[in-house]
Amino acid sequence: MPELPEVEIVRQSLSKNIKGKKINQVLVRNRNLRFRLKHSFENDLKNKFILDIKRFSKYLIIEFENNSFCIIHLGMSGTIHIKKNKKESLITNTSFYHSPKLPEKHNHVEFLFSDLKLIYNDPRRFGFFIFVDNKINLEKKFEKFGPEPFDKKFNLKHLINFFKGKKKNIKNFLLDQKFVSGIGNIYASEILYSSKINPLTQAKNLNKFQLKKIIKNSKKILLKAIKQGGSTIRDFKNTKGETGHFQKNFKVYGRDKKNCKRSSCSGIIHKITQSKRSTFFCKICQKY
Repeated sequence: MPELPEVEIVRQSLSKNIKGKKINQVLVRNRNLRFRLKHSFENDLKNKFILDIKRFSKYLIIEFENNSFCIIHLGMSGTIHIKKNKKESLITNTSFYHSPKLPEKHNHVEFLFSDLKLIYNDPRRFGFFIFVDNKINLEKKFEKFGPEPFDKKFNLKHLINFFKGKKKNIKNFLLDQKFVSGIGNIYASEILYSSKINPLTQAKNLNKFQLKKIIKNSKKILLKAIKQGGSTIRDFKNTKGETGHFQKNFKVYGRDKKNCKRSSCSGIIHKITQSKRSTFFCKICQKY
């Protein structure tokens, strides 16, 4: 599943292609996504001008001129494609997973513009579209989410208060969207490695120095991933057909049984399973 950096790359790609344009028509070929699309969806979006493409956590938010919105989540296999209205135009993938060939049977939603069309393709149909008619209702959709790592609210006080009295390891907390929004499995392992913290450690037992490291490295690693175009796990490409490069900087993720990259450490990277997800860490430099 795409994490915050990859969704941000999609947002940037969409902003370049559809911001300021009017949706002339909406085609729904399959309403049975994660949440069934309402029959009013096409008319809700038709003839609306797009003011901006925003993002919160792993969600894309299309803002329209009349203070209404469309929330998009890509799920596990959802991809967004831009196809310009030219015969020689190739379909350009803006999403996390790049498909060299676009299987049309999985094209579930299309936005038609005057010069191009946006295609949502999703074989597993875990993604979704939700139309929201005002800003208050939009805020309600995200009211139970924790702050993003870049938010000032993601601070020492937030961590201490959230961990108090709870029996849960730090890795699972980083994946808890009520605690912090946007961090997924890949970056959680990288953040803990950079912070020299064992993923099995009970969060309530971490000291202030360790908590400050988590805050600092969460921002640092996600920002670096965005600047490098995200992580290519299954050939993620942006609108220019360029792959992300952050996977080249992975210190632990996917490096099971390989040497620790710290020059001062002689450890080996280990892979364990936590809450049915793979975790990678070094037992020597991530002791505590």
